Amino acid sequence: MLNKLLGLLADGQFHSGEELGESLGVSRAAVWKQLKKLDDLDIPYSSVKGKGYRLHDEIELLDGERIQADIQQRLDCLEVLLDVDSTNSYLFQKASDHMGKRYAVMAEKQAAGRGRRGRQWVSPFGKNIYLSLLVSFSGGVAALEGLSLVTAIAVERALLKLGIAGVGLKWPNDIYADGKKLAGILLEVTGEYNSHCQVVIGVGLNLSLSDKDAEDIGQPWTALKNIRPDLSRNQVATVLLNELLLAVDEFQKQGFAVFQEYWSQRDIYHNKEVVILSPGHEKRGIVKGVNRKGELLLHTAKGMEVIVAGEISVRPVA
Repeated sequence: MLNKLLGLLADGQFHSGEELGESLGVSRAAVWKQLKKLDDLDIPYSSVKGKGYRLHDEIELLDGERIQADIQQRLDCLEVLLDVDSTNSYLFQKASDHMGKRYAVMAEKQAAGRGRRGRQWVSPFGKNIYLSLLVSFSGGVAALEGLSLVTAIAVERALLKLGIAGVGLKWPNDIYADGKKLAGILLEVTGEYNSHCQVVIGVGLNLSLSDKDAEDIGQPWTALKNIRPDLSRNQVATVLLNELLLAVDEFQKQGFAVFQEYWSQRDIYHNKEVVILSPGHEKRGIVKGVNRKGELLLHTAKGMEVIVAGEISVRPVA
């Protein structure tokens, strides 16, 4: 019932308790009980005597059936959740029961969204895209080399299809627009090291964050609505998932090598001097692309060095 209630309130206009009750086929008291659940989801709403109830912000709820119908690539299951701790965690727990399946999950809100290095991923209700995709691989962990970069490329390609210009990539897997972070990626692996394994590919894409929503974000950020305010959230979700499935297909058939040059062309730090920071260590050099495994090529005073993915930050030299 809560989903239906949110659908009625999604326009941001006032609706009386009587009107909502008639639409839902319940009493006004039952409507009030459902409205109290909005507090648990941190969805701000107003109650005004004589007018009724309204959400503070108009929202576009995700429509799983609409998204599934418009997906052109193979997808075995798509689930849209109202609220979850983390879409990655949710799929990770289900992985063993879905070997060989392509299973996607989206959520309206994450209570404990996660980014790389254990950072929080800010995930307010109904404003962004929180997507995780479960994919099986037969070649073990070695078959996954470069997959995080391929995921970033899929996001960039989706944004291009949506008419978003000026998008760039930051090694190992961030997406930037106008020098600010627009999307992030988190991959988690389960299964055998040298045999069958499964990967949960998580993508968080900022769509319409407010300054208040983002007050805990510790780096420059941006959202799609700042660039293209007319975009539909369901359209973004559909194009993003379709491009991700397409990229996974290509990666499973040909590996990362076919993406190698594409990445370098869109790397925001390509041919620029940077500092690579890792715990207790700092390395300075010029970014020279990535190798066939997706590892960073850094030209330093010692010559060309290979930087592997890990607990690393890339910052331009001040």
